[in-house]
Amino acid sequence: MPNVKHQDTSKRWYAIHTYSGYEEKVAESIKQRAESLDMKDKIFDALVPKEKMIEIKNGKRRVVEKRIFQGYVLVQLKLSEDAWYIVRNTPSVTGFVGTGSDPSPVEEEEIEKIQKRMGLEQPKHKIDFKVSEVVNIIDGPFKGFDGTINEIDDQKGKLKVLVSMFGRETPVELDSLQVKRV
Repeated sequence: MPNVKHQDTSKRWYAIHTYSGYEEKVAESIKQRAESLDMKDKIFDALVPKEKMIEIKNGKRRVVEKRIFQGYVLVQLKLSEDAWYIVRNTPSVTGFVGTGSDPSPVEEEEIEKIQKRMGLEQPKHKIDFKVSEVVNIIDGPFKGFDGTINEIDDQKGKLKVLVSMFGRETPVELDSLQVKRV
């Protein structure tokens, strides 16, 4: 049982540990329990921080949501004995993040950063190439050429590839779908 004698009666965000893969289920359970146990005035929200990423599978782009923190759920609550008990005893919750048995609230600017990261409408491209990797160009005017990756732009999903032509290296900007590993 935490030291909740010095109750923080303000609405704060706390991070809780969960079994990996159960984050969604835990967040949903906490919301349902707050509702059914009439605790909506103490337990306000539970969310799984996620961000949109662009993944390329079988040459096709798709937007997927990836968890930012594997095994964690953020819960917004007024810390009290009963609120702590309800959250702590939700199935698949392994504990609050904090020192000893005292839950530590997540700093406001940290929450803002997480929410900003979650709210980005432009998904990030998931490019699994590295700078200085040699690739083969499979599409476009330089099809068939090999080149070395010089720069990667995750935001745009673009690569700058150095292609050797006429004895000199020429930088070519390509979409990450236009190259494959050699």
